[in-house]
Amino acid sequence: MNSAGLQQGQRSPISQGPAGRAMAQPMEADLLRCLQEHLTMERQASAAYWALSIWFAERELRGFAQFCKAESSSEQHHAGLFADYLIARGQTVQLEPLEAPRQSWNDPEEVFSGIFQMEAEVTTSLQQLYALAERCSDLRTTVFLDPLVQGQIEAEHQSAHLLGRIRFAQADRAALLVIDGELSANQSQPSSLA
Repeated sequence: MNSAGLQQGQRSPISQGPAGRAMAQPMEADLLRCLQEHLTMERQASAAYWALSIWFAERELRGFAQFCKAESSSEQHHAGLFADYLIARGQTVQLEPLEAPRQSWNDPEEVFSGIFQMEAEVTTSLQQLYALAERCSDLRTTVFLDPLVQGQIEAEHQSAHLLGRIRFAQADRAALLVIDGELSANQSQPSSLA
């Protein structure tokens, strides 16, 4: 509606989402379904990291436990961003049931191999969402996803770095305690050459 329409007192129909919220642009059904699925994926990742935090805490590896707890909070925050976005687009957020997370591992290398795989899957999901949003000509969604894709690539990079450090330690307990101390001191970032 142009400003002249407001001045003349004309009303144009406003689209509404399922909950009755004003909606500027309808969302394609496939895109909506995939956004909902990704929100569930983020919540599932949060639960997985929480289980890992418990596993490390039970083994007195407080740096690893602290790292996984922070990652659990970060994944929950990402789920919240998706929920906020869906609401802003006039959609209803559908919370799906989560699977119970795995709670038993053999060693930290197995844990971080799983973490890297999980982060890579989340990256792939975001990239597929981005491609779908582009196919749907939904610029709002691509703009929303831009910083999330970049942050996810950084999370994947960090998990690969930690997996590499753990592999380099070759199950040496003293070396693992050094890594645990670095994680406690929040010094777990990969080196930068830039």
